[in-house]
Amino acid sequence: MRTIWVLGDQLNRSIGALADADPHADRVLLVEAESAIGSRRFHRQRLHLVLASMRRFAGELEAAGFEVDHRRAPTFTEAFRAHVDEHQPDAVVATEPNSRAHDRLLRRLGIDLVRSNQFLCHRDDFAAWAGNRERLRMEDFYRWQRTRLGYLMDGDEPTGGRWNLDADNREPPPDEDIWPTPPRSRLDDLDRAVLGDLPEGLPGADPVGWWATSRRAALARLNHFVDEVLAGFGPHEDAMTTKSWHLAHSLLSPALNLGLLLPDEVCDRVEEAFREGRVPLNSAEGFIRQVIGWREFVWGIHWLWPDQWDANELEADRPLPPAWADGVPTDLACLAHTLEGLDERGWIHHIQRLMVLSNLATLLGLDPAGVRDWMRERYVDGADWVMGPNVLGMGLYADGGRMSTKPYVSGGAYLNRMSDYCGDCRFDPRQRTGERACPFTTLYWDFLDRHRDRFAGNHRMARQYATLDRLADLDEVRSRADEVIGAHLAGRL
Repeated sequence: MRTIWVLGDQLNRSIGALADADPHADRVLLVEAESAIGSRRFHRQRLHLVLASMRRFAGELEAAGFEVDHRRAPTFTEAFRAHVDEHQPDAVVATEPNSRAHDRLLRRLGIDLVRSNQFLCHRDDFAAWAGNRERLRMEDFYRWQRTRLGYLMDGDEPTGGRWNLDADNREPPPDEDIWPTPPRSRLDDLDRAVLGDLPEGLPGADPVGWWATSRRAALARLNHFVDEVLAGFGPHEDAMTTKSWHLAHSLLSPALNLGLLLPDEVCDRVEEAFREGRVPLNSAEGFIRQVIGWREFVWGIHWLWPDQWDANELEADRPLPPAWADGVPTDLACLAHTLEGLDERGWIHHIQRLMVLSNLATLLGLDPAGVRDWMRERYVDGADWVMGPNVLGMGLYADGGRMSTKPYVSGGAYLNRMSDYCGDCRFDPRQRTGERACPFTTLYWDFLDRHRDRFAGNHRMARQYATLDRLADLDEVRSRADEVIGAHLAGRL
């Protein structure tokens, strides 16, 4: 018999080598490698999500008639060699991995790799699209994707006459909680067994069922999102609120990253809902842009630019603050709420990731590798292929602008406009100096000042530098910034 080695983020019968698998001719190998499980201080819910999903998938394959060798071993290599010694397969194949580390491993072991269809744009096709372009713009890629895939297209033109409706999706949070409660799964004996197998001392709360660990549960969440939530996704896509941790976000990224859902079936359902008149165009377009645009763009960049993983163009070198690394309380309301949500669920939505955590990390000058590793540990959907482009590229500007023309940094005014965090915070987003000055506001102007040589000539930042040049209290801002950085790194802020 042939062995098909299925990695823990390829849990779908329609992916790659499994697509034409035959229970009478193929055996499936699944490996829980202790070296990977214990390699970092992963959030409890991240490890639970992966391991529970693997174990349920193994059961589904067995129910379909497959012989499944589901091993727990010290390393992937030891599991593979033990499997070969025991079963003597005629051949061992696998789907192309989703990470460079697994790709190197399988190639070193001589595994035959089958082309992956887990993403809509294969990495080779992305490289061909990128070609000799001087700058890779997500918007260009997104339009190319829509044209070739046919989503929200009327002939050769975008439905509604506009490619991108992002300008319609920037409303601040509403005063009330209008968001339907997401579905949850009841934990069972398999979940409890997985939790019992986790290393001790991991960060994060135990799971309570938010994250699907089976194809059936993932499809139920997709149905809920399309039928109950999607219509409200667009307008408040960038909002943050203490009233809801999920708002109208799909919460589907963990299932997509593990293969429990595939991007085309998700986008098909969204377009169907729009064509039937059940959701507005700005919500459908905004969501499809996230999936076939940004998500696939990040995936392609991961393979195209491996050097991005260690980038640090701004030469930032400060360690993670205690509020991040050790859960020390912070007086910053936006940061406290964001970190609390991350601890409780292993998930926060993309604006909290970008404009609270990554923004603050950039303004503080935190070491990009430290931030990258902390985020890949804490996020339930923190796949390695996400970390380089999303964190080092977009979030921290550590790659020097290969993915964005300017850093995604802001002062407290943005947070005040797009959230309800500032109302009860002891800091004032309008002040940049003094004890009540918002750290984001102080650090924003200090960041522009410190990096003047790099950014002053950037046409997209001309207005900000014109304002900086008019500040009469810049010396006080610099002094206050030093105090803020010292206090935050010492866990006193």
